[in-house]
Amino acid sequence: MTSNLLHRWPSALGLGCAVLVLVAGAGREVLAIVLGVAVLCYLTAAATQRRWMAWVGLGAGSLVVAASELAGLPWWAGLGFVAVVLVAGGLVGGVPRAPLTAQTVALLGYGGLAVTAVLVVPAVGMVLAGLALAAHGVWDVIHHRRDEVVPRSLAEFCVLLDVPLGLGFLALAATGAVSG
Repeated sequence: MTSNLLHRWPSALGLGCAVLVLVAGAGREVLAIVLGVAVLCYLTAAATQRRWMAWVGLGAGSLVVAASELAGLPWWAGLGFVAVVLVAGGLVGGVPRAPLTAQTVALLGYGGLAVTAVLVVPAVGMVLAGLALAAHGVWDVIHHRRDEVVPRSLAEFCVLLDVPLGLGFLALAATGAVSG
């Protein structure tokens, strides 16, 4: 039993993080940041053609958010700048175009939803961020099943972070417990 639990550490870590964020009472901004960092870590792996770099991208994306805020820039501007650098580096480095293109499109779509969520009316933004984050769980499942782009451990972690966190905030928004 202990070996099964150790084997599922990404699930436990993802679910634990989701619960912590929900208990802390974070708002749509945090949901949007989680979504932005999530898509950036996938892009990092595709642009470097090194799956393990997705875990590095998770930590680095969080640092970029913090550095952007300290510099007086919106978090999404810092993540956007890093994304442009990653795409350019991937193109110059000759990484396979299909994964880089798919991750770039995903970043633009999910990232666009994340930014929109912080710019619209708080209640609408909370619902939009919750739906987008929960939907990103589908992206995670696809990558986990195909065992492509990112390590399966990262995709597993993200599913158990994104889906419960997104649905949890949708439930809180529906009950009026969180305003955004």
